[in-house]
Amino acid sequence: MSSHRFPSLTDALYAAWKEGRHVTDWSDLTPLPQNRAEGYAAQAAFCEHTGQLPMGWKIAATSQAGQQHINVSGPLAGRLLASRCQPAGASLKLGTNRMRVMEPEFAFRIGSDIRAQGPQPLTIDQVMKQVKDLHLAIEVPDSRFAHFVQAGEALLLADFACAHQMLLGEAVAFDWRGLDLSQHAVQVRNHGELKATGSGANVLGDPRIALTWLANELIAYGMYLREGETVITGTCVVPVVLHEGDAIEADFGVLGQITAKFV
Repeated sequence: MSSHRFPSLTDALYAAWKEGRHVTDWSDLTPLPQNRAEGYAAQAAFCEHTGQLPMGWKIAATSQAGQQHINVSGPLAGRLLASRCQPAGASLKLGTNRMRVMEPEFAFRIGSDIRAQGPQPLTIDQVMKQVKDLHLAIEVPDSRFAHFVQAGEALLLADFACAHQMLLGEAVAFDWRGLDLSQHAVQVRNHGELKATGSGANVLGDPRIALTWLANELIAYGMYLREGETVITGTCVVPVVLHEGDAIEADFGVLGQITAKFV
């Protein structure tokens, strides 16, 4: 499917992304994507319009509560841009961000291309064999749509699945492959005060399940995970509301911690 079928929408999303503003009315941005395939095509056009190569992918709406919040039928895949990625400990400006939440996430670095290996969907084992490293991440999502809960699945896909800013830690040194990530506890503190607790079970049951879903989702729509890409797999806790001046620590226990400040 051509990625240039939605020029008005792509222009509006790019202008909002570049200028830090939001699209309040999209009724005139015709034609609009009507399904997942068209949403991904519009997303590819949006990414091309930025002039940047994606550094990887995010998975949005990995819990039923998250899906209900933004009115979608299941998880969504969105491209991540390197220009919006900062190292652990960085200070981020909230600016015009309307969502104003943070999400602690497991992130996987892909070691080699993950393509179809036959007519059947890829298994967790097939996908995890192509993973090089585990990282810790904090995502700070936002949508280019002012009323994102009303946008619908196809438009949110076009909008990078609400990808905005993120912080990425170094590769985890601990031998993580033997851990049950579904039961791995995660805590979020703000200025030392506990704000949220959760685990990998909140990420489609297990972050590895989420990564496998993404690998198969991309293959189904004519794409694939590439060597060197990073995937953030979804929030481990109920998203934590942010304010200017917050100092956040996401604690992943033996895997380490990742911090961020918001100015």
